[in-house]
Amino acid sequence: MVHQSIPETEERIQYKKPHFLKNGHYVAVITPSKDTVAFMIMNASGLEWPKGQFDGPPERKWTKIREGQSPDYELLSKLLVQASSTL
Repeated sequence: MVHQSIPETEERIQYKKPHFLKNGHYVAVITPSKDTVAFMIMNASGLEWPKGQFDGPPERKWTKIREGQSPDYELLSKLLVQASSTL
């Protein structure tokens, strides 16, 4: 989904997690844990975030996806494109 949203994104594994970069700047990080997968969007300041769906400071926001939950890929893609547009 990240590569489809931002085709010029590079992916690398750091700390055993996929990190996505555009022009050398972090765009997103996926962090799996025992019962959730956290999807973090970087460079998030200034974007409008849906209430109650994302946590974190202004510069990076994340959502936790639990087993059996279906992520809103359209929303995540839109936010990724917006967050990376200035990179």
